[in-house]
Amino acid sequence: MNVLQLEIQLVAVVVAVACALPGTFLVLRKMAMMSDAISHSILFGIVVAFFYTRDLSSPLLVLAATATGVLTAFMVELLLKSRRVGEDAAIGLVFPFLFSMGVILISRYAGNIHLDTDAVLLGEIAFTPFERLKLAGLDWGPRALYLMGGILLLNGLFMGLLYKELKLATFDPALAAALGFSPALVHYLLMGMVSLTAVGAFDAVGSILVIALMIGPPAAAYLLTDRLSHMILLSAGIGSLASIGGYWMAHGFNASIAGSMATIIGVVFLLVYLLAPQRGVWAMYRKRRQQQLETAVSLLLVHVFSHQHQLDAREECHVDHLYNHLKWDFRFTRRLIQHCRKEGLVSLRKNLLYLTPKGQAHIHRVVGLRDMGEGAAR
Repeated sequence: MNVLQLEIQLVAVVVAVACALPGTFLVLRKMAMMSDAISHSILFGIVVAFFYTRDLSSPLLVLAATATGVLTAFMVELLLKSRRVGEDAAIGLVFPFLFSMGVILISRYAGNIHLDTDAVLLGEIAFTPFERLKLAGLDWGPRALYLMGGILLLNGLFMGLLYKELKLATFDPALAAALGFSPALVHYLLMGMVSLTAVGAFDAVGSILVIALMIGPPAAAYLLTDRLSHMILLSAGIGSLASIGGYWMAHGFNASIAGSMATIIGVVFLLVYLLAPQRGVWAMYRKRRQQQLETAVSLLLVHVFSHQHQLDAREECHVDHLYNHLKWDFRFTRRLIQHCRKEGLVSLRKNLLYLTPKGQAHIHRVVGLRDMGEGAAR
């Protein structure tokens, strides 16, 4: 691995962590598409500021783009307060308008300048090592690394100083307002950080990868933990690993680096979605199967308990007729009986089922819980 490859991966990791910090709160606030809106609409601010400064390296471009991101959030909120459209519709109305205006201005007045829609959407992180920061005659490395490092530091300071306020405004905005916080102010500060982060990553990785890094890792982390601090750390870790993995995938297949990184993020999310210990599809499937099994065991034991000392016990508790009385599948009933015998809940004598002391205790526990629930309801 040479120096250029190392620098590309360092830039990618710094961008991933910087995006993960505000992205975590976007996911928790169910505002994932706001990152899409902001990362596209800031193009309008960049173009307008460029027409004023005629300098692509001017800091006014960053300020104008950040202001456009906040303007996007404000316009979305304004439409929401009208109660005429939903949040998804409001986002779908605002950002295409601002983004298309930026595209029109570029194509009409800036066609001969290094600012085009392909660079906006896709970016090219492979070029970041060639734009160097040189001070006092020394080469300090890629400019993007220092730019995104500064934004990462700002995001970290923002999260550290306003962690409690962000947490409270995210999970209980009414309580935040009652305690004297301003949820609206916290919201717009967060949107400002999202905008600034998107602007910084704009030229290096493009808007598509910004969206993937802001939403994919936090969404995966959300399925893995219930603690906010752990979710932030997991988001940063997943984004970093996906960035490095995406780079080497692109290197191996001679493909787009940004596209490969976004693909790895999607694959990681899919694996977490399927295999997460508590909230994954497989875990939820197993939990449902376990609940079905527990319910079926209780029904079987109650049935045996109700009939084992009655005159119809030879019919109702006979293993060959039980499935018909309970309206269950024959194979399922056989497996259920085997499970109950293995657990020591029932015994089998002359093809008749009888409750064991353990099975009777299970019945009393189930009935007791039911009685407690009925008492609470009264």
